[in-house]
Amino acid sequence: MMGTPPKKAAPAKKASAAATVAKKVTAAKAAGTYSGFAAVAKSAAASGASNPAAIAATAGRKKYGAAGMAALAAKGTKKAARKAK
Repeated sequence: MMGTPPKKAAPAKKASAAATVAKKVTAAKAAGTYSGFAAVAKSAAASGASNPAAIAATAGRKKYGAAGMAALAAKGTKKAARKAK
């Protein structure tokens, strides 16, 4: 009774970086702990940082990872383009 071997289960799909970050941002907004890039940059400037945008980017990469920040940047760029129209 040789038959065919049993089929292996398909591997689970890995969530994209954008989807993972979207979930984190949504959870942070719901918890009231989310502050956007501009708010972090403004806070860094008020503290006397020489390059507040770099401080905000570093904090974002630490929290969301490089792929997550890239996804957020792409989303922000698309949003700015829609606003400009």
